[in-house]
Amino acid sequence: MKKKDILLSVILVTLWGVNFTVIKLGLDGVPSMMLVSLRYLLTSFPAIFFVKKPKTEVKYIVFYGLTVGVGQFACMFYAMELGIPAGIASVVLQIQAFISPLMAMIFLKEKLNSRQITGFIISAAGLIMIAMASTGDSINRVPVSAFMFILAAPVFWASSNIIAKIASDKAALKGERLNMISMVVWSGLVPPVPMMVLALIMDKPETILDALFNINAVSIFAILYLAYAATLIGYGIWSILLASYPMSKISPIPLLIPIVALLSARIVLSEQLSPLQWAGFIVILTGLIIANTKVLNIFAKNNN
Repeated sequence: MKKKDILLSVILVTLWGVNFTVIKLGLDGVPSMMLVSLRYLLTSFPAIFFVKKPKTEVKYIVFYGLTVGVGQFACMFYAMELGIPAGIASVVLQIQAFISPLMAMIFLKEKLNSRQITGFIISAAGLIMIAMASTGDSINRVPVSAFMFILAAPVFWASSNIIAKIASDKAALKGERLNMISMVVWSGLVPPVPMMVLALIMDKPETILDALFNINAVSIFAILYLAYAATLIGYGIWSILLASYPMSKISPIPLLIPIVALLSARIVLSEQLSPLQWAGFIVILTGLIIANTKVLNIFAKNNN
């Protein structure tokens, strides 16, 4: 992995790690489906007037918008609205690191070597440790439906990864490079309408109007952060990495997100960190190193 891509990975992990705390803050003043809708409304406007349509078929733009904006974030935001803590949400979402390579093997014919499989298994153990420590005695106070929705979110995320990869590969076959920033901007046109419809179904119109007309500064900050930092910049970086490396190489990167998420949740939301959580972090890092040994060796050679 090149130096600039390692730096992009660090920025990505930071943006998406803080993202969970920001979502919790935003949900205090805005209903979940409405928050998703506003997030993507600002993602596409006014950027769509300055960014050209991506060189891919419309169906990939639509499918990408549906899987990420509607599927992943509708499930995740609603789960957090129902009571899933930010730290737990950040951990469970990383299941995509194991679903994505599996989907890549099925749909993209990518292969996993034994080192990567070992690293994934070790990292999975670390995720389990963090999840156990994060839930603790409070697990019975979180609705089962909230866990069901948060478990569905990484499936949609992994699906969007495959769609982005297929679109990128098809563009490459034509001698073109898919502009993934434009993919994020144009696919952002998809979620606002279905999300607002869901918002009106799940909440009374009076509730939606009240949230709009009485929105506070924290909610405004949350919407701006989610639209520009987490979506435009974050998914732009993620999509660039998807286009540059095999799924098996980059899918473990988001496993670092819970570290940032739990730290930011501790500072801002007063969510507690335990020794078991720190142990889980170390296990995850160990798995990442094992899974990416070849990448790290290439990086070392580039610096010699």
